[in-house]
Amino acid sequence: MLKGFFKTPKAINEPVKAYAPNSPEKKAVLEAYSAMWHSKVEVPLYIGNEEIKTGTTRKITAPHQHQHCVGIYHLAEKKHVEKAITNALESRTKWVSMAWEQRAAIFLKAAELIAGPYRAKINAATMIGQSKNIHQAEIDAACELTDFLRFNVEFMTQIYADQPLSDSSTWNRLEYRPLEGFVYAITPFNFTAIAANLPASAAMMGNVVVWKPSDSQVLSAKVIIDVFKEAGVPDGVINVVFGDALMITDTVLASRDFAGVHFTGSTHVFKDIWAKIGANIHHYKTYPRIVGETGGKDFIIAHPSANVKQVTTGIIRGGFEFQGQKCSAASRVYLPKSLWPAIKEQLTKDVQSLQMGSPEDLNNFITAVIHEGSFDKLVRYIEQAKKDADAEIILGGNYDKSVGYFVEPTVIVTTNPKYETMETELFGPIVTIYIYEDEKWEETLALVDTTSDYALTGAIFSKDRYAIEQATVALQNASGNLYINDKPTGAVVGQQPFGGARASGTNDKAGSALNLLRWVSPRTIKEVFVSPEDYRYPFLGT
Repeated sequence: MLKGFFKTPKAINEPVKAYAPNSPEKKAVLEAYSAMWHSKVEVPLYIGNEEIKTGTTRKITAPHQHQHCVGIYHLAEKKHVEKAITNALESRTKWVSMAWEQRAAIFLKAAELIAGPYRAKINAATMIGQSKNIHQAEIDAACELTDFLRFNVEFMTQIYADQPLSDSSTWNRLEYRPLEGFVYAITPFNFTAIAANLPASAAMMGNVVVWKPSDSQVLSAKVIIDVFKEAGVPDGVINVVFGDALMITDTVLASRDFAGVHFTGSTHVFKDIWAKIGANIHHYKTYPRIVGETGGKDFIIAHPSANVKQVTTGIIRGGFEFQGQKCSAASRVYLPKSLWPAIKEQLTKDVQSLQMGSPEDLNNFITAVIHEGSFDKLVRYIEQAKKDADAEIILGGNYDKSVGYFVEPTVIVTTNPKYETMETELFGPIVTIYIYEDEKWEETLALVDTTSDYALTGAIFSKDRYAIEQATVALQNASGNLYINDKPTGAVVGQQPFGGARASGTNDKAGSALNLLRWVSPRTIKEVFVSPEDYRYPFLGT
């Protein structure tokens, strides 16, 4: 084994490329898009050193053109999940014993592959499979994923360097062991970076993983798998299975060696997983770590002193980027009556300028929602708002799924602060606005705090520092990430550690060392240089 106190390269945030007309990055991503669009990929299960094709498959399609198939992926049976667990555990001994700097080198290489030769491919896969426009794909699949890998290596070294006090007689050491068993990673469709980070962060700390990607993210998941393989992640360290989520989860949670779950997805599913872990608790070898980032009903509140154009931009970017399919997306907005006429005018102008269509056309701000189930759910809320006396659709409200799952950016104004779309997570391009009387600022802050079960993100717009301080205190439990004079989305790794509480998750802050600490089980080692040879303490003397 090598000897030395090694320093890793200083982590920096990957610069976001502009994709301006005639730029080399625009040319590269459109070429990659075309190549993937006109070919078909076959995605097997990845278990140990095997690529297993079960013969039971589903199509990979594009939400913005749902009849177009770009590939198939194979579905696991229970025996494949059990095999993935066995392979992970068999790989654990060798992976645990690998020196930390060797693990670091693997994931640093993965970061550079994504930032460089795989950048256009992973962006194109995200555009096709998840219907992200190029900017959303770039900040997610290329930049945030690169950032996770770089910064997590730096956080890992900071954790290892955190050691207890010693003196001349005693040397105290803290060893950061991986968990005893395997980690189960369940990832969502909406962020390619999250899909990679959930298994990678646990693996980086020496754990072995069974990873179940979302069925709606298989295309970019395949690129992640290719990158990890090229970077040198050993076979069996991250095992990948697709298929029935309930069957896979029940099989994983039945294992005595289950040591933790790293989850991003719906609150309801996470609570069900937590309940099943509790029911099985006497069966496990160790108490499992339960780490989850779940739903959000994220707010914007504007003070009467706020800048109108800043508020409007916050609403549009916060509510409609990636069709509102972010757990951090702004979906409930509280505006003062004095500013509403000006905000409404600017909002109308801006929303009507948004272009919608395929992400291959880089002029499109809005593309399709992820699948038919999401489309149908959003339509139900839109149609209900058209009927309700306490709600009015002032912008959008149209939809069409004949070619792709397109829902117009929709703005609802309600006279009822407890209206359903002010409380329920929709996960789509629907923003609901409540207009409050200016003098009821304090009452409205209390309303923001108590309206939702969630507490993920929120934004305050104001030029009045007293009002900002007041809102920051009043809303201290309403969000895990609070933004002042900015939209409530777009947390950057290393700058805004991300996560919320209440029904929004365990608040373990992805993008910081706090998250990585959940994937280790520390051991304290005390070594005494000259050991005592008489049990008697001085107080026993006469």
